[in-house]
Amino acid sequence: MTGPSRPAAAPDDRASGAICQQCGQPLVRRRSRPLTSPVYLLQLDESGTEIDRHKLEREETSIGRVDADIKFPDDPFISPVHAQLSVRGSELYLRDLGSRNGTWYFIEEPYRLQDGDLILLGSQVIRFRRLGYPGPQPPEHDATRRLGSLVPGADIASLTQLRSDSSARDVLHLSPGRSVVIGREEGDWIFPYDPSLSGRHAEIRSEDADFIAIDLESRNGVAIGVRGEVRVQPGTRLLIGDKLLRVELA
Repeated sequence: MTGPSRPAAAPDDRASGAICQQCGQPLVRRRSRPLTSPVYLLQLDESGTEIDRHKLEREETSIGRVDADIKFPDDPFISPVHAQLSVRGSELYLRDLGSRNGTWYFIEEPYRLQDGDLILLGSQVIRFRRLGYPGPQPPEHDATRRLGSLVPGADIASLTQLRSDSSARDVLHLSPGRSVVIGREEGDWIFPYDPSLSGRHAEIRSEDADFIAIDLESRNGVAIGVRGEVRVQPGTRLLIGDKLLRVELA
């Protein structure tokens, strides 16, 4: 069975030769105008020191291992065409292009979690899901019960530790008024086997029905997986494959 037909590329378009890993269709790169002000993608080492820089020549720049404007052929964790940076005036936008390992940006301020967000803490990938408020309780819940676990309140969200195949391992439930600290040595959820985590790495803070991710001045930061297109501030660090990067407006 064939899928819907795709419109032909405009004469000014040029095919990148890459295949979208989400839909399987060839990627078509639209004509992008040259930039009037210099923008650079800096490659950093583990200490955050610049070790290389790439100048963005156009408004839209792809990043990948093979089929991209900026290439990192030595990184097996980067997809052939992995992510795209767009520059619109003084604003920067980041998009994942169906990569195998995702595209991540590190938060500098407290971040309000959205249903389905992936959080990177050290080498731990954590999925945040909203469960919603419980509905009206049936009449039998009005009766006093002698037995039952004492819990902080109704669970309205969860944090799930994901394995490399995206299967769930451990789950931590969240309720209104319950904030949790995650780390290697201290906190409510501890991963002593992960040396890339700080002792107290991050907090998931409850604010009524919302939950806020906060970096507790960790060594490696807290990153959020890109879904769709997100606006990033100049100076924001990115993780693409195994490469730590930073975008700077000159």
